[in-house]
Order: sequence, then structure tokens, then C-alpha cells
Amino acid sequence: MTSHSSVHLILGILIACILATGCVTNNDTDNRNTSPANTFSPFSVPSTKGQLTISVAGFAGEYPVSVDERSAGVVTAKRSITMMIEEGNHTVEVCCGTICEHQDVIIKFAKQRTIDFSEQLKKDLEFSEPAVRIINYNLNRDQIIIDVEFINPTAETLAMSADISCGYSYIERNSNQRVGNSAHSHLYETVKPCDRIIQKLNLNLASGSNYNYDMPTITRVSSKKF
Repeated sequence: MTSHSSVHLILGILIACILATGCVTNNDTDNRNTSPANTFSPFSVPSTKGQLTISVAGFAGEYPVSVDERSAGVVTAKRSITMMIEEGNHTVEVCCGTICEHQDVIIKFAKQRTIDFSEQLKKDLEFSEPAVRIINYNLNRDQIIIDVEFINPTAETLAMSADISCGYSYIERNSNQRVGNSAHSHLYETVKPCDRIIQKLNLNLASGSNYNYDMPTITRVSSKKF
């Protein structure tokens, strides 16, 4: 009985060891085949923008603005444009008709930058408001020939007009006396945005001879949207 009990005990121990070994092996296999949990969390890149303000102080009208060839709105003398753009090099453009002004600007993170186009516009357009001026005049027999320039520095087509007058004196043929007189005329012109047009005016004088004349003057100017 004792020998049989010992055999049974040894067999029991062997079976227990085999089972234990199998469990350990299975656990190792399970551990090798199990992927670790994904602990990665997505993150966002922080903003690297800076502030840019664009103005055209002193110039009437509305001027389209683009940054890097993309429309950025309209700037006026009373309303500048402020925007946030990525740091780096950028090209800003303000246009008036076919005339476009450019400025290169460097934007830095969290920094404010302001650029004003008024000096460039003044250089190219010369005037900040619609204007009419006399650029040349001379006497040709019984006419004063006047070159009148209409200037539209705005971003809209304008119907412009001007009254021109000139005082003069001459020798009257019948009385052979010097007589004082004045001549007047009215001019109209349609001027495209940021454009200028020269119109020639023939100011007729009374029939006579030996003319003396003053410098022609512009007495009235008006303009309205076409």
C-alpha cells in the first residue's frame, strides 16, 4: 500500500508540474502576442501669426488690397485694414485702377507691423482729391488754346467738369480803341479710376487785333460718380 501511495504521489507531482509549465508557457505567449495600449495623444501646432495694419491716410476713395496676390479687402482714408498673417516674408499690394503700389513686409510672431501707402500714392497720383488744372496755354490768332488736365486719384470712374475763364483786351477794328473783355467756357470729361486726361480747349476771343490776355483760370470744378 505504501509503495502504491508513493507512486500516486509522484505522478500527481509530475502532472502538477506539467500543468504549471503549460500555464507559464501560455502566459508568455499571451504576453508576447498582446500589443501595448496606444498612449499617443495628438497635439496642435501653436499659431505663429503677427498683426499687419495697412492704411492710405489722406487719400479719398476705396482701394483694393491684396497680400501675396490674395484679396484682403478694401482700404480707405478713414478705414485701415488690420489682419493676422503667418510670420515670414509677404508682399502687400494696393491698387487704384491700373496703378498698383507694392511693399514687402516681414511679419514676426506676436509683433504688430503697420505700413502706409499714402506717400507712394502721392508720388504716382500727385493729388489725393479729384482735381483739374491748366498745364499750358498760348494765343493763336483770335483764340487762346488751353490744355486742361482732369485728374481722378480715386478708385471710381468720375464725371468731371470745369469752368474756364480768361480776361483779355484787344484793339477793336471799328473804333480802333483798346477794349477789355473776358472769355468763358465749360468742359466735361469722364475719367477712369486713378487716371488723368488732357483736353484741349479753344477759347474764342472777340474779333480784333493786338491781343493782351491774362493767365486763364479755373473758376469751378465738380465731380461725381459716373
